Amino acid sequence: MSSNSNSAAAAVSASKTKTKKKHFIGQKVKLFRASEPILSVLMWGVNHTINELSNVPIPVMLMPDDFKAYSKIKVDNHLFNKENLPSRFKFKEYCPMVFRNLRERFAIDDQDYQVSRLKRFNRRQRKLLSSCLKRDVLPVLRQNSLTRSAPLNSDSQGRFGNRFLTSYDHRFVIKTVSSEDIAEMHNILKKYHQFIVECHGNTLLPQFLGMYRLTVDGVETYMVVTRNVFSHRLTVHRKYDLKGSTVAREASDKEKAKELPTFKDNDFLNEGHKLQIGDDNKKYFLEKLKRDVEFLATLKIMDYSLLVGIHDVERAEQEEMDVEGAGEDEEFENDEMGRGILTGSFGTPPDSPGNPLNCGGFFGPGEFDPSVDVYAIRSHDSAVRKEVYFMAIIDILTHYDAKKKAAHAAKTVKHGAGAEISTVNPEQYSKRFYEFMSNILS
Repeated sequence: MSSNSNSAAAAVSASKTKTKKKHFIGQKVKLFRASEPILSVLMWGVNHTINELSNVPIPVMLMPDDFKAYSKIKVDNHLFNKENLPSRFKFKEYCPMVFRNLRERFAIDDQDYQVSRLKRFNRRQRKLLSSCLKRDVLPVLRQNSLTRSAPLNSDSQGRFGNRFLTSYDHRFVIKTVSSEDIAEMHNILKKYHQFIVECHGNTLLPQFLGMYRLTVDGVETYMVVTRNVFSHRLTVHRKYDLKGSTVAREASDKEKAKELPTFKDNDFLNEGHKLQIGDDNKKYFLEKLKRDVEFLATLKIMDYSLLVGIHDVERAEQEEMDVEGAGEDEEFENDEMGRGILTGSFGTPPDSPGNPLNCGGFFGPGEFDPSVDVYAIRSHDSAVRKEVYFMAIIDILTHYDAKKKAAHAAKTVKHGAGAEISTVNPEQYSKRFYEFMSNILS
């Protein structure tokens, strides 16, 4: 493993001049099992880098070199877990000290990033626990996330064919990006970090948690990990990607045929309803939004979106009842989880704080933990429908360069100077974006 800065060298205790190689001997435990070698390497790499960082004291402050640093390791894997890991691969983490600091500021412990703790329970399981606690519950049980259980493929796809995955517990999103995106991340990272410091992590911007390069069979794959905008527990029933533009902003027929399509600006406007969050929530939300988009404008960033997910509380309750009626009870009682709840075998003593039966984090329909679902807002009490909204800014790596300026000129010629095209300069984009979002909230 090597580093190009003193702080990164301290973080990985490695030589500056050559890449460290690891040769593994056989091991009985089969870890990092995934359907694809690239995912196994991701799991192994995140596990390795978090373990390495855990041995490094947290510095009082980050240094300029930390924003240029990297750590990388080349593995010649002969016997260790060869059923799942490739025989040779490389793993590179960019700016490890910076992303550790960001995770801390977003209140994500490195152990939670590595091995996360949340798992959804079904209605039957909650009933059994409710009989003990006399209330509706959401138990918390340790479950593997980025490093022990393989990431899950998502139905979503980026504009340029980027691949999306979610961690096993749905708390984190892993997105494949281009080398140009990695370069842009490096360009904005120092200012982004400073912005997060100044706003105390209270933002609608993506929460960047890690940035990696994986090399398998000579092919380089770049990945960025962020916090999931949507909930690990509350199902999203409708989804929108909103830019504040109305030119060619409708979901295609192919998109609409998906189980959870991503609708766009004109689809939202044609439906004629608003996101009913109440005056206080609207004021607070728009204050954050204004600060965020003004910051993006200073970076000359444009073409970002507001991702909106809607959880319908009544529909979710009905869906759970339908699942229960389909025979989930019998399946539950016969599985390991059911026996664990019935017998109390959680792997922790009954009076332990880690035992789900003694955990205070239990929620009813439409309820959530705001420290976990940081982008969630409830509909106001007098709203027509009882809903939970998940709203955050996504795709902030598009810089207004010569290519975008040319696209703006071409679209202006085609649609006219007054048309609300998506490719406009960053200042104009941010103002139009803010105005559009202001008008869809009530």
